[in-house]
Amino acid sequence: MSSEHKAMVRQEFTQQAQAYAANPSIADHARLTRLVQAVQPRHKARVLDVATGPGYVAMAFAEAGCEVLGIDLTEAPLSIAEQKRQARELTNLRFQLGDAEHLPFEEQEFDIVVSRFALHHCEDPQRVLTEMARVCRIQGIVAIEDLVVSEYPARAAYQNSFEQLRDPSHTRALPISEFLALFTTCGLEVEQIYTDSLTPAIEQWLANARTPDDRAVKVRAMLEQDELHDLSGTHPFRQSGAVYFHQRTAAFVNRKLDASHV
Repeated sequence: MSSEHKAMVRQEFTQQAQAYAANPSIADHARLTRLVQAVQPRHKARVLDVATGPGYVAMAFAEAGCEVLGIDLTEAPLSIAEQKRQARELTNLRFQLGDAEHLPFEEQEFDIVVSRFALHHCEDPQRVLTEMARVCRIQGIVAIEDLVVSEYPARAAYQNSFEQLRDPSHTRALPISEFLALFTTCGLEVEQIYTDSLTPAIEQWLANARTPDDRAVKVRAMLEQDELHDLSGTHPFRQSGAVYFHQRTAAFVNRKLDASHV
């Protein structure tokens, strides 16, 4: 990730920190529980949460009895995460600044390495996944949950275009097939996949990112065309006077293989 893009990520997630932490979809207990249950961590497993943001994933694993470290590139969400950690009195969890492309840890330090809704902000997701795999022990778990886009390139590009207009720190959400190829490249074997979706109201979604008016107009126009002509697979719809759309998500639970097996 270039220094310019990292600066943009820091800027966006500094201004979005409070709204992102308050987003019901991000804080949703059932979604967090589903991820933890899919990973099935043993008691006191060492867990690294990469791009932890406001810390919800890290706290979910801590509450499951793991020893957890959450890292993030940006100070503002980490401050929120630390406040929440203290409020929940979680002594088996700590947070620190950290760069996902250069994780400050030795090889095989963690039993579980997890990241949620972060890779679509990375210019080089393979580099991030390589680092996550590096610090995970052999036979440990690397779990990713993120937005996913259509397998059809034009439809995927349409969604990524309006996502980038809304939030310039968004680089590219990937189709499931590209995730699978990346995992194999990084020595990870998929053990479980499940899919879901987020259904944001467009105006709140734009407000959360503080999207400038000129770009917001373009996003609304793109989603209006999407509603009319099914251009991305996000299926915008109207309900009670508001416009919504579907952001598809997928979670992947991968096991790190011994190098002799790949």
